[in-house]
Amino acid sequence: MNRIAEKKHLILAALLLFLGFVATSVANYTVSLYSLRKEIVNNDLPLTGDTVYSEIRRDLLIPIFISSSMAHDTFVRDWVLDGERDPYRMTRYLKEIQLKFDAITAFFVSDKTEIYYHSDGILKRVSPDAERDVWFYRVKRMKNPYEINVDIDMANEDAMTIFINYKVFDYDGNFIGATGIGLTVNAVTKLIAQYRERYDREIYFTDGEGTITLRASDDGTDDRRTLFDRLERDELAREILSRREDVPISRTFDRQGHTIHLDSRYIPEFDWYLFVEQNEDDVTKAIRHTLAINIVVGGLITLVVTFLVALIVRSYERRVERLASVDELTGIWNRRAFDLAFAHFLENFEDHCSLTMMDIDHFKHVNDTYGHLMGDRVLEHVCDVVTKAIGPDDVCGRWGGEEFIVLLKDRKKGDAAKAAEKIRRAVETSPYEDGDVTVPITVSLGVAEHRPGESRETTIARADQALYRAKESGRNRTETA
Repeated sequence: MNRIAEKKHLILAALLLFLGFVATSVANYTVSLYSLRKEIVNNDLPLTGDTVYSEIRRDLLIPIFISSSMAHDTFVRDWVLDGERDPYRMTRYLKEIQLKFDAITAFFVSDKTEIYYHSDGILKRVSPDAERDVWFYRVKRMKNPYEINVDIDMANEDAMTIFINYKVFDYDGNFIGATGIGLTVNAVTKLIAQYRERYDREIYFTDGEGTITLRASDDGTDDRRTLFDRLERDELAREILSRREDVPISRTFDRQGHTIHLDSRYIPEFDWYLFVEQNEDDVTKAIRHTLAINIVVGGLITLVVTFLVALIVRSYERRVERLASVDELTGIWNRRAFDLAFAHFLENFEDHCSLTMMDIDHFKHVNDTYGHLMGDRVLEHVCDVVTKAIGPDDVCGRWGGEEFIVLLKDRKKGDAAKAAEKIRRAVETSPYEDGDVTVPITVSLGVAEHRPGESRETTIARADQALYRAKESGRNRTETA
């Protein structure tokens, strides 16, 4: 029963230790996650947004500056005001612009003649009824001096192109056409892909209606083409698109079970919105991995500690059991242990057995003559001689002081008396020697055969009476009950 209780207590202690590891690991994970979220929202994401914003403005402002220079170039205005004579001069000019600034296209569309001049020659005449020419009439009506427009380029096999459409005015401020250059979408999306790779974040742009205009990849794997689809939060999307200020907006929301941190800002030069997204799962993998490792290590440590504790407890129990059952001086069983062994034998075996009580003769004289330390060594010596003289199944115990008791298994009185005599002679012929000192030793013995139905106390008492007779009869002899 005690063993079961000990196991329960050990299991409970192991469980508490493991739960302590888990609780500590989870607490560390929670604190780390909170700190990481705070760092992402307050520092990392805004810093990435600022960097991308600055770099994209730098990279796209260059073509805006080129288009602006074209729109204010006196050659362009003078050539138009001079009646657009010699179209080759304009196409050559556009070709030089294209080559000098490594643009995919350079163009000029005249408001008067509606001719679309291209770096490779005259492309066509624009018409308000042609769907592909709507952009020109939109530019003519708009208030801003330029726009950035993503559209297909007829002159380049309908490749998706980012056009910087800039209005051209004469010297009196009258609209006379639109000019500018074009960049391939692939070039810009590669640029955004570089940003995404560098910062490990999703980056994309939308127009004022929320339509995604540019992103790192457009391979069809993600069909969320509008901000409303991507955020899955119409109210949040409307809040962002309603702002026309160059002030960052940071938000955190859930999308399909994932925590998304978002930083957005309005780019007034392009009338676009820049969005930088960070999926929290991507940056918390290491923390989750650490949590799993901590829990596994905690479990292993718990098992090892539990095993070691179990060994220590078992070793301690054995030591306690030994101290409780073994005589500390001689190393044989003490009185309590011998009594339990005798009782166990009587309960489980029907074989005959006898008891021999033994007392060292004149042991007080040994202590008085040689001292108690010598007396202890004599006791150890006698114990060693007796255990060698008895049978392998016999049991010897220290009954108290200089008295010993031997359980002779499967022995009747006659055989038990012979065994006792063997013990007596072995002790008599084995004096204790310590250097030049020789201590002669003799013992007196009393033998009693256990009778069926007799209590062990009675058998012990009869053996003790026989021992008393042996001592009364002159010692160094064996008497039977």
